[in-house]
Amino acid sequence: MTDPKPFLRALFDRAVAAADPMQSLAAHLPPRSEGRLVVVGAGKASARMAEAVEDVYGPCEGLVITRYGHARPCEGVEIVEAAHPVPDEAGARATARMLELLRGLGEGDMVLALISGGASALLVQPAGDLTLAEKQAVNERLLASGAPIGRMNVLRKHLSRVKGGQLAAAAWPARMLALMISDVPGDDPAMIGSGPTVGEASTPAEARAIAERYGVDLPDAAQAVLSNPTGVVAPDDRRLSRTENVIYAAPRQSLEAAAELAQAQGTAVEILGDAIEGEAREIAAQHAALARAAQGRLAPGGAPLLLLSGGELTVTRRGDGVGGPNAEYALALAAALDGAPGIHAIACDTDGVDGAADVAGAVIGPDTLMRAAALGLDPAQALADNDAHRFFGALGDQVITGPTLTNVNDFRAILVAPI
Repeated sequence: MTDPKPFLRALFDRAVAAADPMQSLAAHLPPRSEGRLVVVGAGKASARMAEAVEDVYGPCEGLVITRYGHARPCEGVEIVEAAHPVPDEAGARATARMLELLRGLGEGDMVLALISGGASALLVQPAGDLTLAEKQAVNERLLASGAPIGRMNVLRKHLSRVKGGQLAAAAWPARMLALMISDVPGDDPAMIGSGPTVGEASTPAEARAIAERYGVDLPDAAQAVLSNPTGVVAPDDRRLSRTENVIYAAPRQSLEAAAELAQAQGTAVEILGDAIEGEAREIAAQHAALARAAQGRLAPGGAPLLLLSGGELTVTRRGDGVGGPNAEYALALAAALDGAPGIHAIACDTDGVDGAADVAGAVIGPDTLMRAAALGLDPAQALADNDAHRFFGALGDQVITGPTLTNVNDFRAILVAPI
């Protein structure tokens, strides 16, 4: 293999294509309802999902909220763009309209809910007397805290009027089918987009404990909301009795699609897991050790080995640089490998957005640190500043896709050649 970088990029592109709603959603649609059909949804893939629905059903009534720049042309479903990862007024107004659209539906009506990663920020309707500005501040603190996505979403649910099953409850007694693309480790429907169509078993006390553990300072209005012992919609609430939640695309499928492509080209594959969580730089150090050990077992002249993994890594922000968990993983991996020959890697977010930057991630190789030194770049300082995107931008090693219109979370591939 003369140049591993195009090969690694092709694997990433294959993983993304496997989760494209235009390729994967139609098989999960039931016959169109004879009653009123309303399409709602939120997430970075939601507009593409709505496009796929109308490709089957024709024009539909409805409203979905997606990230700025992720809109798609739909004939009937209204597409609203809003901010992610920190919510904004456009998202709040659209969420209020969505809830109003669901009111008054009857038993003979059908709601199709399209949920993907990003819905936590895009569906925004603060609970109690919490203002949007206060909700934004809480979200920013959560994103900088290093908390795993599951714990972030528990707190988000209890500070919302739409998450934790409340969107589905608003549609009752209509029937609801929620089609989801999973971007969370473990593929728990209650965690995807903070579970707007799934009842929540956690308590406000648990949400308070999460804020305390990760040092997330809560305003008085949030504290007041979390003093309510009942919390959001319980899983056994009768308003959820006519809701069905279906995950139709998930990280494992995309990893397996990439694995098939690699195997077809004579590469051995090991999938380390599709639900890996943890601090990006710590997981990178572990994976560097795995790659070195694997290389030591490869026979000279034999087939290379591909180590694939997915999940959602986190970054505890210590500096003020421009970075994201995939770029930080790639930088930490390069540092840990320290120019080890024959090892290349790619780390990208399948939605094309790593952290808050419109960059999917980065590629590395044995020459990464050498080229960085020639440009006066200090990888240790870049890690200390959480500035991995700027580091890889200077090297020309960023992966920039634009909106991929899907989201099955992180994609990481380490190609290990025998030496």
